[in-house]
Amino acid sequence: MKLGKAFYQHEDAVFMARALLGKVLVTRISGLLTSGIITEIEAYAGIRDKASHAFSNRYTSRTAPMYLNGGIAYVYLIYGIHSLFNIVTAPAGIPHAMLVRAIHPLNGLDIMQERRSSKHSKDIAGGPGKVSQALGIHYSDSGEDLQGDKIWIEDRGIVPHADEILSGPRIGVDYAGKDALLPYRFIYHYNA
Repeated sequence: MKLGKAFYQHEDAVFMARALLGKVLVTRISGLLTSGIITEIEAYAGIRDKASHAFSNRYTSRTAPMYLNGGIAYVYLIYGIHSLFNIVTAPAGIPHAMLVRAIHPLNGLDIMQERRSSKHSKDIAGGPGKVSQALGIHYSDSGEDLQGDKIWIEDRGIVPHADEILSGPRIGVDYAGKDALLPYRFIYHYNA
């Protein structure tokens, strides 16, 4: 059920974002298993995308995981408090990353509630910072191989139908000019 390395090698960032909708993001942190269906994701298309951290071939210690072979976690800190989890896709040298913005909890809801200090399950992982906090993902996990036993993605046979997916512009990337308007954000209206 764990997605193999070959899954992450497609060079079309938008294709990969849509392909990841309905997949299950799983973590085993300190022996605690949590998981959720990916229901919202944004594509960042590497060096040609002004909203991407790798735009114009920007290579730093922070962006280095984006340049690795697909199937790697790229996790960065924003506002000094939120870890944001991205899935690196495409072959090595093509720095595409998919920001997971929301999940529908499956396993370990009680653990997620404790991590988020919230008893409300409705919005426990509705936002990229909330996803990482609920699943126990930290920015120090950047570069983690998604073939390992800490963070991985599974295919459990959940396939969104076209009429269950909305697309639109990404959030919080106004600095990217016309690229901010690209319809690279995808939302899957999952009905349990």
